[in-house]
Formats: sequence, C-alpha cells, structure tokens
Amino acid sequence: MLAQRIKAQGTDLGFDLVGISPVHPPTHGESFAGWLRRGYHGEMEYMTRTAEKRLHPGEFLPWARSVVSVALNYNTPHGREAEAEGIRGWISRYAWGDDYHDVMQAKLTRLLEYVRAEAGTEVQGRVFVDAGPVLDREAGARAGIGWYGKNTNLLSMTIGSFFFLGELFLSLDLEWDRPIRDRCGQCRLCLDACPTNAFVGPYVLDARKCISYLTIELKGAIPRELRPLMGNHVFGCDICQDVCPYNTKVKPTKEQAFHPREGLHAPELIPLLSLSEAEFKAKFAGSPILRAKRRGFLRNVCVALGNLKRPEAMPALIRTLQSEPDPLVRGHAAWALGQIRAPEAEAALRATGSRETDPTVREEIESAIS
Repeated sequence: MLAQRIKAQGTDLGFDLVGISPVHPPTHGESFAGWLRRGYHGEMEYMTRTAEKRLHPGEFLPWARSVVSVALNYNTPHGREAEAEGIRGWISRYAWGDDYHDVMQAKLTRLLEYVRAEAGTEVQGRVFVDAGPVLDREAGARAGIGWYGKNTNLLSMTIGSFFFLGELFLSLDLEWDRPIRDRCGQCRLCLDACPTNAFVGPYVLDARKCISYLTIELKGAIPRELRPLMGNHVFGCDICQDVCPYNTKVKPTKEQAFHPREGLHAPELIPLLSLSEAEFKAKFAGSPILRAKRRGFLRNVCVALGNLKRPEAMPALIRTLQSEPDPLVRGHAAWALGQIRAPEAEAALRATGSRETDPTVREEIESAIS
C-alpha cells in the first residue's frame, strides 16, 4: 500500500516517527480557541491572525485529503552538569545545532518528491515545519506520533518529547493511523517543576509565564517579578521535559546537524555581552537563536547574570549599562547589577542614572538602587 511505502520512505530519510491522519477540523479546536480567548498566547499575535486557518485546515487547503506527520529526534547525550564550572547559561537543547526548519524542510521536500513519483497520478502537496497555520501537535497526535503530555508537549514511548514535528499535506486519500492513548497517568512532575508556575493546570500552559516564551517570543522587557525565577536560562528552558520519565532513556539523535555547535551547550555568559550586531548574526548564523534577535538575547544574558549574582560579571554589566546602544539591554543590565548588590554596582548605577536619557532605563536604575 502507498501509505506504508510513504512511511517506510520517511524512515529511510531519517525521521524517527511517521504517521498519517485525515484533514479534519482539530479534535481540540475548542480548547485552542479558549486558550486564545484567555490571552495565554501573550504577544504571539500570529496565533490569533491564523486561528481560523488552524481550526479549519480543509478550507485553508481545500485540495488536501491526508497529512503525513513526521517526528525527528533532537536529543543529544549532554546534560546540565557542564554548568557547574564558570559563569554559564542554559540554551534549550533544540537550539544547540543547526536550524531545524532547514533540516526538516529538506527531508519533507524529498518525501513529497517520492510520493509524486510513486503515486502514478498528479499529486498536490505542501510542506510545513513550524512556520505555517498548522496545529502541529494536533496533527501529530491524530497520526499516532504521540499523545498530549500534561506539559502540552507530545510524548512518545520510543523517543520521549525531544523531537521536532513537521507535516506534509497531500491530495491523496491514504490509510490513516490511530491516535495513542494518554499515558501520563497520575504523574505531575512537569507541572510541579516549572519555576514560574506557567501551567494553569494539566495540559494548559500560560505562555506569558513560560521561560521559553519570555526568552524567545517576548520582544520587550521581561516582567520584573518573573526575572528571579528564570535562573540562568538565556534561550528556552527544557525543565518540564527534563523531569519527564519518558525522557530518561531516550537514545541520542542520529541527525548530526542537531549536535551542539561549539559554545552553545552551557555557554560562558560574560563574553556574550560584548557581541555586536554583526558578531551576533555571524555567531548564530543558521541557528534558531537568531529568532530572539541580539537585543532579546543580550536582555536574557543580563537576567541570567543577575540571577547568578557573581561579582566577576560586574565589569561587563557596567560596560553594558554605560555603553550599550539598546535601552532594552541597558535596562536589564541595571536590574542585574541591582541583584549583585555590591558597592561598585550601586556606584555605577547612581553615576549612570544621572545622565541616562531613556525613561525606561532610568526607572530600572531607580528600582535597582532602591
């Protein structure tokens, strides 16, 4: 059968899991709509702009009959123990290597070419990798890739939750796979481990409190009350996945592109504060970290240094406060110096506050001194 050949080819291309589902309105559509109504998506306005397309894929792609969902493991055998030495931060595992959009897109495009060659008829198809109006987890769950975990990630018995999702919409009627039942049981390790209490309850995330949202999607100032809860996270988090029992014995990815680039696993933080715009783009070329942009990433670095409270970071933070062109970064540097609470830090805050022209930075300085 063509469906079985497509899944076998997907495996040959390197995908860890491949499943097929119909193009129907999402089973959890009302839950998604309610999530949006309650504002849990924060500043991710693209979610509301594309809501109707996500809820009605048959209208968005009227020719589509089936969805091939794929999962690609990105887990590598590196943990948080490397953070012990030096002044280091944490970058989410998914961003250690090359940009997953490029890797997945190439594989799915090859799968579409295979389908067109095998089908014996004209085939319409469209590839999506976390960059279109598609409810990826909904399609994956319906195709048997995994089930919704209480941390809102899809979970798989075989590859845990450290995997990327992608979809290939096809104009073919194919045999569908069955969903997998929820296997979380009474476990609530992920819910209890979240430092910012971002989970409203099982299966419901308030993104506005999520460290991944705060360090990647949020473009402005991080709410002051949440900063001390973020630890040394500078891009993403992983805590709710780290504690999940289904991730304890997962084999490392076979995809070399996802293995850590030099300096991205538990990076030294102080040198990152000196990156110019050009240096930032060069260092993270082809990396998901570019999504945060320089200003957002350096903002995060300042928060991490403030939480670590290491006096060695003061000279770099003072230079940032005094000479960084972006007020967002200057303001968070002021907060970090206030957390260190050293005489040198207070002196620098007072000296800089007298000549700072940006009102948001002045307010951060005043708060840091008080």
